[in-house]
Amino acid sequence: MSSSTSDRRLSELWNCVTLDEASSLINSTSSPFSLQNFVGGQYIAPHDSLTSSSQHITSFEPKTGRPIYTLPCTQPHAVEAAIKAAKAAFPSWSKTARAERSAILWKVSELLQQNREVFAIWESIDQGKTLDRARVEVDRAISNFSYFSTFILHEQTAARMVDGVALTYEHRSPAGVFALISPWNMPLYLLTWKIAPCLAFGCTAVAKPSEVTSMTAFLLGDIFQKAGVPPGVINIIFGDGATTGAALVASPLINGVSFTGGTQTGIAIRRLTAHQIGKHLSLELGGKNPTLVFADSMVPSVRERTIRVAAMAAFENQGEICLCGSRIYVEKSVYNDFVRDFTAYVREKYVLKQTVGAVASLQHCDKIRGYLELAAEQKATFHLGGAPPTLNEDEAQGYWIEPTILTDVAKNSAIQIDEIFGPVVTITPFDNEQEAIQLANDSEYGLAAILLTTDGARMRRVGEQLEAGLVWVNCWLVRELGTPFGGMKNSGTGREGGEHSRDVFTVVRTLHLPAY
Repeated sequence: MSSSTSDRRLSELWNCVTLDEASSLINSTSSPFSLQNFVGGQYIAPHDSLTSSSQHITSFEPKTGRPIYTLPCTQPHAVEAAIKAAKAAFPSWSKTARAERSAILWKVSELLQQNREVFAIWESIDQGKTLDRARVEVDRAISNFSYFSTFILHEQTAARMVDGVALTYEHRSPAGVFALISPWNMPLYLLTWKIAPCLAFGCTAVAKPSEVTSMTAFLLGDIFQKAGVPPGVINIIFGDGATTGAALVASPLINGVSFTGGTQTGIAIRRLTAHQIGKHLSLELGGKNPTLVFADSMVPSVRERTIRVAAMAAFENQGEICLCGSRIYVEKSVYNDFVRDFTAYVREKYVLKQTVGAVASLQHCDKIRGYLELAAEQKATFHLGGAPPTLNEDEAQGYWIEPTILTDVAKNSAIQIDEIFGPVVTITPFDNEQEAIQLANDSEYGLAAILLTTDGARMRRVGEQLEAGLVWVNCWLVRELGTPFGGMKNSGTGREGGEHSRDVFTVVRTLHLPAY
């Protein structure tokens, strides 16, 4: 694609300020858009990356099943070129004054705010989520840049005296070049959650979004240009995990990896980098999160809140959030009431194609359908939803799955154990507090948990025993960007957010100075 053609196509994307305009643009195009890598401050086609059909990827619109763009499956030599661009930019950027880095990142947040609706439109089309949900995530992406742009202006360090002998103090410096890899479920939000602190703390990066949802990452390159981010500081390449991602994380020129995605991919990253002991790793992986509903949370004064929070945690973004509460455990005395009220609420509030979007891909739709077919085979009770019909790529009219509520699912069923990552929730009774804790912790994962109770003592007593990196009490998805974000067990390693992101993207050394 020529430079003028690329610029025209980019302009067409920016000019879509409604969903209808974006859909019309897609329909009016004889062939899908071709996304280009953003390397060294400009859009480029990776050398030889589109020379055969096996070296490009087609992305489909989840709500219709139609192709919307192609992207390069960036080959290892082109990955290395992007890494070298980041490496070349690091000496200057790492020594750039914090006030200057702050101003540039603040400008990024302003430009995102100015283009909020355009980003939300393309995020909704690309991922399948509702436009309202996409707007929430764009707002959080804006906050990522505004937060870290000011955070770095107020850093502090620690100094200690060894009485009469020495003064010691901690000194931090940027860690180097990072690989930033984000998933397909919240593309812009989670990619910027990595880019913002990485650049704020003086590192440079090569970012790779999921090949399933790459559109808003493509648009970000233009934002970085307009904000004045120096060439090579942030590079965005496209491709799959096996080819592009593996070459990226395994490169000896990469000093650290921040990854959000599936546990199996996280394990693969650990293996690929095992011989590089000093490489920083921050891995936020899968979750099969419990929601605990105690009887006191079903009294009339708070019942509506309990049902609303449990439903939001189960079905927001079609259940495609690693923090969703997909295992609901309810105290037996209120179990039947909860199932009845919860089902009625979800039926009214979470309506397919209105307040519930499409799942992200045909492959993921097939995966979820397989679990629902298994539920039917295992004689689970469907209070809502069911397995959708089998589709192939040629006949797909969108990847739609009804919100599904299941009871009578065995404890050892794959439906209770595996991360389904869709609009599917199980409800199971418990007898007492200790059983609730045991059921909640009976998982290989430990990312998040939701605790619904009005008992203040129980909030701490139970909350502090849950094996989860994040515990929400009577709320869900509330975030303060300085708090540590990450999981236990197979839900990952490391924490990000505020000072914890500083730990990821900097190295610390201790200096010892004579006292006299």
